[in-house]
Formats: sequence, C-alpha cells, structure tokens
Amino acid sequence: MPIIFHKTSIEGLTLIEPHVFEDERGYFIKDFEKETFARNGLPDFVIESNESKSRKGTIRGLHFQQKYSQGKLIRVIRGAVFDVAVDLRFGSPTFGRWEGFELSESNHLELFIPKGFAHGYLALEEGSIFSYKCTDRYAPEYDSGIRYDDPDIAVQWPIDRVGKENLITSAKDARLQSFAEFVAKGQSIE
Repeated sequence: MPIIFHKTSIEGLTLIEPHVFEDERGYFIKDFEKETFARNGLPDFVIESNESKSRKGTIRGLHFQQKYSQGKLIRVIRGAVFDVAVDLRFGSPTFGRWEGFELSESNHLELFIPKGFAHGYLALEEGSIFSYKCTDRYAPEYDSGIRYDDPDIAVQWPIDRVGKENLITSAKDARLQSFAEFVAKGQSIE
C-alpha cells in the first residue's frame, strides 16, 4: 500500500496515510519517503526530529517561530491528540483559519504543517507520545505563539473529552499573545 496524501481546505496543509503493514506480530510503518513526498509537493527535510509526552488534558500551543519557521511532519506514537494548525501567512486566502485532526496510535495518520502556521494540540489520552520532524532548527529566541483559547481564531477543542477541570497548560503558554496582537504587529513569519 502506498503513502496516501490528502489535501485539506488550507493550501499546503496535508493529511497523510502512511504505509502500514499489520499482522499478528504487530505493525510496520513507512511514514516518510523523500521521493514520494517530493512528488506530492512536500519539502525536503528533516533538519530536526523531536518527541514529546503529555498527560491527558495537556494543551500545547499555539506555537510558531517568528524566524526560522518550521514545517512539521507530525505523528502520534502512543495515545491520541487533537492536533490544530492555524494559517498565519499574511496574504493567504485562509489567513487566520484553522483545521483540526485527531491523530492517534491506532489511526496512524500524519499531518504535514507547512512553514507559516501556528501549531498546537490537546492530549486526549494519558501518556500520549507525539513525534515531529522539522524543516528547520528550534530557535528559542524566536519562539512565539497565540493563546489556544483565542476568541478570534475560535478553535473548537474537544475539551469535553478530557474535562475542562483537567486542562493543563504551561505558564508560558498562558501568557501568549492574542491573534489581534499578532495581526497588529504585522510581522510575517520567516
């Protein structure tokens, strides 16, 4: 079975079904193949590879880097997350729009998020492990973001699946700017 690429309603944001072979022993996944990704218009990467583990109810994001913007290929290795990408490309017809996808160890789906997007996710299961391959390095001096609960973006997080009382966010994420503040600055993501 080949790797299958699904376009979304936001240009460049791509949902991917990797090649999965399962039998009584378990499974094998081919989640990246340079030539196949190139034929489908996705950039050559990986510059950096990362992994995070989150408790159920953890919301991370919505993060981006002002400079050295990172395209990301993401997949959940254990558990499940609701993953969100927000188009922050000034001049894009979908500027300010978001899309969300459930990624889990059972559905094996991947999401490619191009440069110029904010990204975040909500861990739907305890101990969810999230893997992401990036097109550029992490540059903490340019780290930025928009609040996950920004009313102008209005992401429809499935909070009922974890319980509002169980939400966990970092102090840093709680201080992130609003979408209106981001727009007022008028600084494109490079």
